[in-house]
Amino acid sequence: MLFLYIFINVLLKSLAIVVPVLIAVAYLTLLERKVMASMQQRRGPNVVGFFGLLQPFADGLKLLIKETILPSSANTFIFIFAPIFSFLLSLLSWCVIPFGVDCVFLDFNIGVLIIFAISSLGVYGVILAGWSSNSKYSFLGGLRSAAQMISYEVSIGLLIMPVLICAGSLNLSKIVEAQADIFYIIPLFPIFIMFFISALAETNRAPFDLPEAEAELVSGFNTEYSAMAFALFFLGEYSNIILICSITTIFFLGGWIPFFSFLDFIPGTIWFGLKTTFLLFAFIWVRAAFPRYRYDQLMRLGWKIFLPFSLGWVFFISGFLFGFDYLT
Repeated sequence: MLFLYIFINVLLKSLAIVVPVLIAVAYLTLLERKVMASMQQRRGPNVVGFFGLLQPFADGLKLLIKETILPSSANTFIFIFAPIFSFLLSLLSWCVIPFGVDCVFLDFNIGVLIIFAISSLGVYGVILAGWSSNSKYSFLGGLRSAAQMISYEVSIGLLIMPVLICAGSLNLSKIVEAQADIFYIIPLFPIFIMFFISALAETNRAPFDLPEAEAELVSGFNTEYSAMAFALFFLGEYSNIILICSITTIFFLGGWIPFFSFLDFIPGTIWFGLKTTFLLFAFIWVRAAFPRYRYDQLMRLGWKIFLPFSLGWVFFISGFLFGFDYLT
């Protein structure tokens, strides 16, 4: 009986995270299309439902009823396994994200390490998809994506070090609580800018969407995918975008803490959602405003500019805090 109670409790908690995330992913696609349409002076989706609000569900239904095509020369098991693996990994990291005070599924003291351990595994889904398709376009797209994700994970890992040093903890909730007096975006603004740009590259978003360069690789690692297999990659990609914006909110924007103390009456989860939505809007704005980088420019930015700068900031922040006796 106790086992059944624990199982139902874990299941309900999991659904309480997964269902809102999937709904948020669906409406992020609508938000992206609406914002880009406004920037390009178009209408965007406005037919299915009031103001186009049912468009994401129409798109999902279309992908659900389409025929799944398996290339005859592909490795069928790995071809099917890759999108499932990528999708599950994109949901797994949400278990340690705190949305408010005591509003977290698992409050680990090493939450930051868990997130980056899971995100580093995401590259395997991309490589497996590109290799198992047995297509030159998919294989090259998979290699590009792997190199890009690895390159910018290095700089992201170094860029969060000053945040962890200032907070003195790897616990995501304690990092938020450490910003009660001042959000880290103010003293660490250059780090925030580099982190945001690295997040764009880490999630394969424009102007760093080189693995999906249509003129060169058709659609990159997912060229051979269709129907629900493609939808799982799509859901995983947009879930990772929301996840990285949530992490940025926690590291630099104070998580659920309001901007002003007199606004404490607004629930912390609302503040968390508003800050994350603002960052999502910035992701969309960058896509609409900037042209795509060349691949050599992408690698140069990651290894020759961001890596030394992020390493320099780690030494600078550590030396500054140690010099003023904040560190012992």
